[in-house]
Amino acid sequence: MPNPSRLPAPLLQNWAWQAEAVCREVGSEPFFAPAEEERKGRKERDRQAKSLCGTCPVVKACLHHALATHEPHGVWGGLTARERRRLLPAAAATTP
Repeated sequence: MPNPSRLPAPLLQNWAWQAEAVCREVGSEPFFAPAEEERKGRKERDRQAKSLCGTCPVVKACLHHALATHEPHGVWGGLTARERRRLLPAAAATTP
C-alpha cells in the first residue's frame, strides 16, 4: 500500500471547472439515461441535456474531460457518448 504522505496532492485546478457547471444546479437526471428509457424518451432527454450544455460556461472543459477520460455514459460537453466516440481515434474508441 502506498504511503499517503508520499502521494502527490490532488490538482484541484484540474477539477475547478466543475464548480461552474450548469449541471450542478439541475442534477444528473437530464444527462444520464435510466435503464428502462425508450428511444423516443432518450432523444428528448438528450435534447434537453444538450440545451442545458448550450448555456454552460464550462462546456469546453467538460467535453475535454469526457474525451480525455473516455467517459462511456451520458451527455458531457454537449455531446452524447456515441457522438464523443466518433471524435476519438478508432483504436481508442474500442479500448475499454
